[in-house]
Amino acid sequence: MSLTDITLLIVAGLAAGVVNAFAGGGSLLTFPALIATGLPPVSANVTNSLSVTPGYWSSVYGSRAELTGQRRRALSLAPIGLVGGIAGCILLLVTPAGVFEYIVPFLVLSATAVLGFQTKLRDLVGHPAQLPRARKNATLVILTFLGSAYGGYFGAALGVVLVAVLALVLDETLQRVNALKNVLSAVVGLVTVVVYAIFGPVSWLGVAVTAPATVAGGYLGARLARRLSANALRWTIVIFGTVIGLVLLYRAIWA
Repeated sequence: MSLTDITLLIVAGLAAGVVNAFAGGGSLLTFPALIATGLPPVSANVTNSLSVTPGYWSSVYGSRAELTGQRRRALSLAPIGLVGGIAGCILLLVTPAGVFEYIVPFLVLSATAVLGFQTKLRDLVGHPAQLPRARKNATLVILTFLGSAYGGYFGAALGVVLVAVLALVLDETLQRVNALKNVLSAVVGLVTVVVYAIFGPVSWLGVAVTAPATVAGGYLGARLARRLSANALRWTIVIFGTVIGLVLLYRAIWA
């Protein structure tokens, strides 16, 4: 690996960590960078999954203040995220990748639309504060499982999906929802690390270069996210999600 390759991976890792802390989709930066260093696509994919996961954990640390008062909720949702992540990995192993490539862009764009039109959707389904506790808890469990399963199968834009579904159910500020998203992303990332480390053709040199950069970027992104207003954070995520969804749609149809 040349000095140019190393520099490229460090820059991509930093940017991906920041993007993942804000919204998700940082993999769309690190994956092409790993391809550019000469790795085959499959190896680049699994190396990328291992590389970005430490950045999720640094995002959790960076947003720890927003987790105050909802750590019990985070601990109760973590096992659901774990099971959902495992289900997504199994789905990846038993279904043709080409089929899901066409579905993923629409999932990302749909999740982005849910977040963008959150207020209007709440008018239709009811504000979280007005929902019966049993219905609210059941909906939260189901959506967390589905979002985590998506992440286990295809990690790009996981943050966009999780923020969208959590914000629809939880009566919390978007900064606190984003912090909870960081926890679930870290759990799902841990699942993919274990699976790919055992079964995937990992480039450990690529991980060694990229992972520390995503850690630094994840912490920085989490600190920046807490400084944004709820409206600014929402539209930052919506913009990221829309761009990512369109890029994935282009790749699925024309690439």
